Amino acid sequence: MTHVRNVWYVAAWEQDLPEAQPFAITILDEPIVVYRSEGRLVALEDRCVHRMAPLSLGRCEGARLRCMYHGLLFDPDGKVVEIPGQELIPAQARVRSYPVVEKHSWIWVWMGDPARADEALIPPAVGSDDTDWFLGCGQLDYAASAELIHDNLCDFSHLSFVHANSFGATEDWAHTRPRVTPLARGVRFERWVPAQKGMRAREAAEPVDAWSAYDYLVPGVLLMKSASYPGGTAERLGFAPPPPDLEGASGVTFTSQAVTAMTAKTARYFFSWGPHRDHGDEALRDMLMGIAGQAFGEDKAMIEAQQRVIDATPNPRVMPTSADKGVTLYQRLVERLAREEAGEGRAAA
Repeated sequence: MTHVRNVWYVAAWEQDLPEAQPFAITILDEPIVVYRSEGRLVALEDRCVHRMAPLSLGRCEGARLRCMYHGLLFDPDGKVVEIPGQELIPAQARVRSYPVVEKHSWIWVWMGDPARADEALIPPAVGSDDTDWFLGCGQLDYAASAELIHDNLCDFSHLSFVHANSFGATEDWAHTRPRVTPLARGVRFERWVPAQKGMRAREAAEPVDAWSAYDYLVPGVLLMKSASYPGGTAERLGFAPPPPDLEGASGVTFTSQAVTAMTAKTARYFFSWGPHRDHGDEALRDMLMGIAGQAFGEDKAMIEAQQRVIDATPNPRVMPTSADKGVTLYQRLVERLAREEAGEGRAAA
């Protein structure tokens, strides 16, 4: 599987990283320990240079981290600064350190060249500190390739079949193609689905036109705003995007989602969802999160089953359909960015 490395990967929710408690996560097959202590946020390779014990089982001592197997003490930059019973510390006694940032309620780790880590490249997710939204959060671990989850999130035609009972999606979602636009670091999807009853959580008395727009950004971050408008709005606008000041919007929600590849066949899926403060409250947020938990569990069951079939199939091949335009654009973008990184690496060598 191809991955881009010079990007920010979500490692954890900020609330899952309490003070002075090391947190373990594997990203792109690399074990990483993240901790915060004395105002510092640190990410290091999660294996001691001595006997390969996990540093995530260690103890924070100020901004430093002590391996609790034989007591080696590591600076936030990964350098060993103390070996019990030994004065001489070898120059090679260090582990890799990673750029790490806390933003939008997530802990982000840069997996590529540290010199190129740019906080401006962090996708503009909406965090729980944004008072315009009532957001809940969750996560799931997949026994499947992150690539299969990317494919799922770039093709919403599956909503009609996988999520008929959770989201209440009609078959119109399978027959309506989104407007797909390539972006510098992702793909944009915009879609009207007219004459809908509304979602299960907020069924409308009269049919509404459902609008959704989302960006799917490397390395797998979905940022989507959804709303409903009075029936006939989509046709009146010629199925163009609704202007920001268009009256009549209802049920406005936002979701931020992130897929982090842990190994070749495991991934962690982070998600938040909730209504705008003018369109709901904590009760609606909780209802939406209940629906999300059911729906994303449906995705998980399908994608893990898909992975098992792929694993059992010699030389597996897929047959694209017209719904796969966004999937193909995203896959090609990842492949191009990965090739560019590889070329830069060879040039630097």
